[in-house]
Amino acid sequence: MIRGKVTGRVWSSKHIETLPNGAMLEVDIEGSKIVAFDPLGCAEGEEVLITQGSVAAAFFTKHKAPIDALIIGSIDET
Repeated sequence: MIRGKVTGRVWSSKHIETLPNGAMLEVDIEGSKIVAFDPLGCAEGEEVLITQGSVAAAFFTKHKAPIDALIIGSIDET
């Protein structure tokens, strides 16, 4: 798992049909930014846990989704 902080949203008016409901969020990870799929409804400034690669894609069992980074948790405290 990777720890990051949500810095904003990525808006896309056009995308493939198999993309599930959720948001694309920009996440800062130690000075680098990635776009992660968020099925949880996280907000800007929130610290999150992310998984990547085949584990992220395998989460979607109904339809295959081209997801490489998936937010799997929101950090309440450390």
